[in-house]
Amino acid sequence: MKTAKVRLTTQLSAKKLGSRNAFFAEMIRDRWLYIMVLPGVLYFIIFKYVPMYGLVMAFQDYKPNLGFLQSSWVGLKHFQRFFGDPSFWILFRNTGLLALYNIVFFFPLPIILALLLNEVRNEKFKGIVQTLVYIPHFFSWVIVVGIFYLLMTTEGGLINEFLFSLIGKKFAFLQDPEWFRTMIVVQSIWKELGWGSIIFLAALAGVDLQLYEAARMDGAGRVRQLWHITLPAIRSTIVILLILRLGSFLDSGFEHIFLMLNASNREVGEVFDTYVYLKGMTQAQYSFSAAVGLFKSTIGLILVLGSNWLAKRFGEEGVY
Repeated sequence: MKTAKVRLTTQLSAKKLGSRNAFFAEMIRDRWLYIMVLPGVLYFIIFKYVPMYGLVMAFQDYKPNLGFLQSSWVGLKHFQRFFGDPSFWILFRNTGLLALYNIVFFFPLPIILALLLNEVRNEKFKGIVQTLVYIPHFFSWVIVVGIFYLLMTTEGGLINEFLFSLIGKKFAFLQDPEWFRTMIVVQSIWKELGWGSIIFLAALAGVDLQLYEAARMDGAGRVRQLWHITLPAIRSTIVILLILRLGSFLDSGFEHIFLMLNASNREVGEVFDTYVYLKGMTQAQYSFSAAVGLFKSTIGLILVLGSNWLAKRFGEEGVY
């Protein structure tokens, strides 16, 4: 019995050693692939995971001169203050509506653009269109907001001047609260529409062309080919990107919103991101702003887990 145990232990150790050696051999064989992925891994470790240690200040009365170790612990005090603040529901409404508008109006458009570009047979024309719709992605939000300001300001804006010549009236697009969310969504679409279509175009490039040939032989037109071949082929890509999009559901984009805010539209434009900046950077309420940020991240995590679970229930692969 004792000899059998020794033999079994020896076999397990040899097996473990063999698997370890195989792992290192595979790393040596694919070393250039690991070197290529190393910058991305380091980026996430340094800028995503290491800063998570700072979330402990959400449960502290953090003082910069005392640091994390000596600052006093206050538990859920900052969360209770935040949820009890009348501005909480205003922030939640503003952030939620902007996020919902982006999902409803922005998310489908890169898919539609990719489908339209996929149908273009003139490669030169297709390349020109792709270049034109990709360029705005490389503009900073300062430039984007500046362009829209020059076009839509009531003081000599090109669009307002054109409208005035037609109907004799100007619209305060940049000041009127009713136009704020529309402006945010339109700017996001103009800036990121082309760039967002790249992944879908890559997915479409992997569709087997023989499926289209078989469908044409069966008498299927362009619309039926789109519905029965193209969309099912990229369905998993759409689901995964939608899940990832929900993870940043409450991330409205600080720089974009901050540049568009003014005294007239602040009531509908103040979101969690700008509120964190206001409390944390301008009023030095570090612990309170960390609590707000942690709440926002927790909602994103719940949405990712929930949407991934739903995707699995409906037979999709999901993110994990």
